[in-house]
Order: sequence, then structure tokens, then C-alpha cells
Amino acid sequence: MTTIDILIAAFNEGLQTLLEYLSAHVLTCLIPAFFIAGAISALLHKETVLKYFGADAPKWLCYPVAATSGTILAVCSCTILPMFAGIERRGAGIGPATTFLFAGPAINLLAIILTARVLGLDLGIARAVAAVSMAIVIGLVMAAIFERDSKKCEIAASDAVGHPDEESRPKHITVIFLALLVGILLTASSRLEFMLKWTVVAALVVVAAIILRKYFSAEERSAFFGETWLLFKKIFPLLIVGTFVTGIISYFMPMELIQSLFGSNSFLACFTASVIGALLYMPTLLEIPIVGTLFGYSSGITAPGPALALLLAGPTLSLPSMIVIWRIIGAKKASVYFSLVVIISTFVGMLYGAIVG
Repeated sequence: MTTIDILIAAFNEGLQTLLEYLSAHVLTCLIPAFFIAGAISALLHKETVLKYFGADAPKWLCYPVAATSGTILAVCSCTILPMFAGIERRGAGIGPATTFLFAGPAINLLAIILTARVLGLDLGIARAVAAVSMAIVIGLVMAAIFERDSKKCEIAASDAVGHPDEESRPKHITVIFLALLVGILLTASSRLEFMLKWTVVAALVVVAAIILRKYFSAEERSAFFGETWLLFKKIFPLLIVGTFVTGIISYFMPMELIQSLFGSNSFLACFTASVIGALLYMPTLLEIPIVGTLFGYSSGITAPGPALALLLAGPTLSLPSMIVIWRIIGAKKASVYFSLVVIISTFVGMLYGAIVG
């Protein structure tokens, strides 16, 4: 192939990756996620966010809540971003917020079950235990490093959006509204039969619209849609660019060389697996066939250590999500967060490989 042919093929791969991402995730995952984020940022009482995610919230409460969020949400590394941005804007501490950011895609209950069923019970258990533990450790380290900055962000975020009628409205109304939005996300991204899925989604949308109209003021509705649109403009274009670039990178990735490297539980193998996992985009549940088939774990090509490192770093990070996180929390915090994910995934993979290998 000539250089022009290679460039055209790489461009087509990037375009194909982007089109697959748009068709699979925008309507069913991202749009509901942006509305959830807008509701968190514009409608949720700031005291509620600070109770569970604030920098001064009790660690025994906020970190377990944040670390187990993925069992409910079942979202990928990109879909979690609007919700992360929403709680960050509402005043969440950097520790609980990054625990939530990691846990959302990492502790997907269905993914854990499928990992155990397809790749082996021991790997499924190791993934579940490691994901919860990593989420808490990453959050605690981020809080220890950036605690003062988190408090400053908390003050700034709590003053960012006005809520003129929130004191006169029962708190449970907002919780119900958010639950309906989460229900829309879970239903739209489920594997239900087509007509049943969209009938349920339509019913939930109608009920949510009625509650929004009846219980929230015009100013609050305006803030809700304004925050949703603001987050969409801030995040979505970066996801588009990042997904396209990821497709191009995957075209040039030397899979045969990588598979030969992943045959051991060495530091180099686990570190390389963590880096590749952090760069590649792995949609929710697809990380299992990617690790099992593409990287050869099921056929014995990839050792247990690199396989676990891929399963930990892959669903929680991707090049598109890294670009967005960089913009949301800044270069310093984002760099530390990325490094923690890669480094801890590497050592957890090595530990697991040493135990079972």
C-alpha cells in the first residue's frame, strides 16, 4: 500500500469508529445523560450533593456511595462525563467526584456478571473487588492532593446556578424527576425488545415532562435546559474529535506485537495493557469480547494480569473521555487522575497475575 492508501484507510477507520459510536450511543446514552447532568446542576439542592459528594462529607458515607454508583448507572466512560460535570459544577469534592467518575463505568453489574461468565469466575470476582477498591483509593488520593482546590471549586460551583424556588418545593419531587431521567437512560440503553423499550421510554418522558411543568418554575426550567445545553456544547464536540482520533490510532496499532507482549504478567505487559486500555474506546460490555477475542485472553494468548489491567483501565478511560476530563477539571487534576488509573491498574494486574499465574 502507498502512503496515500494507508492514510485513506486510517481516515476511514476513524470515520467508521465515529459513526458506530454515534449510532450506538448518542440517542440511547448521551442525550439522557446530558439531561441528567443538567438536572443535577440546575435543579438538585446543593445540600444534597454536598451531603454525599462534598469535600467535607463523611468519608464512610460519600466514598461507598460514589464507588457503588456504577451498579445502578451501567454507563460507559463517555456517558458518565456529563453527570460528572454536573456534580462537579454543583459543588462535589474532587475526591468523591473522581470516585464517581471511575466507578460509573467500572462497576457495571452486568459487565461484572458477563466477565465472570465469559472470561472466568476468578477474573470476574477480581474485577469487581479491584474496581470498587480502586475507585475509593483514587478518590482518596485525589482529595489528599487537591483538597484545598476542591473547596474553592465547591464555593464557586455552589454560587454558579440560581434556584429561586427550591426551598418551597418538596425535596422528593426533584429526586423523583431525577429517578425518571435515570430510568430513561437505563431503559434506552437496555436490550429490551424494540417496541417495548421505546414505549417505556416515551411513557417516562411524558411523566418527567408533566412533573417538570407542574412543580418547577419557569426560571428553573430555563436553568435546567440551559445547563443541559451548556454541558452538551462543552463536552460533545470533544467526544466527536476524540472518538475519530481513537479510530485512527487503532488502525496503526500493531496487534500481533501487543498480543505477544501480553503473554506474561510482567510490569511491562500490565503497564502496556493499562495504557492501551486508557487510550482505546471500549463501549460498555464490549470490553469483554475485546479482551477475550481481540487481545486473545480466551485463547490463552494474553495472561491474566494484562487482561485484568485492560478490564480496569479500558472501560473507565478513553482518549475522548480524557480530553473532556482535562477540560472539566484542568490539566493538573486530570493528569494525576489519568496517572492513578494507569498505575494502579498496572499493579493490580501484576498482583492478580502473581496470585493466579
